[in-house]
Amino acid sequence: MNVLSAAALKDWINKAADVLDAQKAYLTELDAPIGDSDHGANMARGFAAAKAKLDQNATDAGAVLKSVAMTLISTVGGASGPLYGTLFLQAAGKAAGKTELTLSDWTSCLEAGLAGVVMRGKAELGDKTMVDALTPAIAALKEHASAPLPEALAISAQSAELGMQATTPLLARKGRASYLGERSIGHQDPGATSSYFLLQALAEVAAS
Repeated sequence: MNVLSAAALKDWINKAADVLDAQKAYLTELDAPIGDSDHGANMARGFAAAKAKLDQNATDAGAVLKSVAMTLISTVGGASGPLYGTLFLQAAGKAAGKTELTLSDWTSCLEAGLAGVVMRGKAELGDKTMVDALTPAIAALKEHASAPLPEALAISAQSAELGMQATTPLLARKGRASYLGERSIGHQDPGATSSYFLLQALAEVAAS
C-alpha cells in the first residue's frame, strides 16, 4: 500500500473500533487513578459509533475523516470527544477533495490535527497528554518522509508508543490528572495510550 485511500481509512476506523473495544478495560484501568475512569468506555463507544456511521460509498478521504470527527464530538463525553473530534476534523480539512493520501498528505493531516488538539486543550509536549504520543509520531513521519508508507507508519506508531511510555514519570499539567499534582507521577497517560492504539491500528492496516 503506497497511499491511504478512503477505503483504507475506513478499514482503519473499523480496526480502531475493534482495538479500542478490546482495550476498553485497560484504558479504564489507566484512567482510574488519575481521571474519571471513563476513557476506555468513552473511546470504545465513540469509535463504535464512528464505525457504524461510515459511508461505505464515500471516496473522499476528507469526508471519511470528517464523519469520524462529527461522530466523536456528538457521542464521546468528557475531554476525549472534543479533543479527538478536533484531531479528526482538522485532519479532514487537509484531506478534503482527495481520494488518496500520500505519506506527505497524511503527515500534513496529522500535523494539522495535533495543532487543533494543542489549540483546544492548551497542552504542550511534556504535559502528560495525548500530545506526548502524537508529537513524536509526527516527527517520525517527517524523518522518514522518503520511506515506503507502511514502513513510515510503523515507525510513527513505534514513536507514539515510546512517547506514551514516557508519560509515566511525568507530572500532569493538564486535565483532571493535573488536580492530583505529584500523585499523577507514576501513571501512564490514558489519552497518550489511546492515541498510540489508533496509530498502531493504522500501521497494521497499511501493512496488510
